[in-house]
Amino acid sequence: MFALSSINTQYLIVGITAALVLIAFAALVLTPALSSFGRLWEKIIATVLSVYVLAVLISLGVGVGLVVVFYWDSISEFV
Repeated sequence: MFALSSINTQYLIVGITAALVLIAFAALVLTPALSSFGRLWEKIIATVLSVYVLAVLISLGVGVGLVVVFYWDSISEFV
């Protein structure tokens, strides 16, 4: 019936959320970092470091999520 009916709702939510995160990253982190520098090599280094920070934050989020999933029984008993 609909073109998106075969896509699972969870995949759609994850995709939309990932797009929003990348847009927010570009608007709030990458744009100010690039506008702070004038030379091309400085802008390239700022971009690389900003993407590195993004990767570290995503890794931390995934790590915390995995710890919560792994220890959910203990967490639910504690709460």
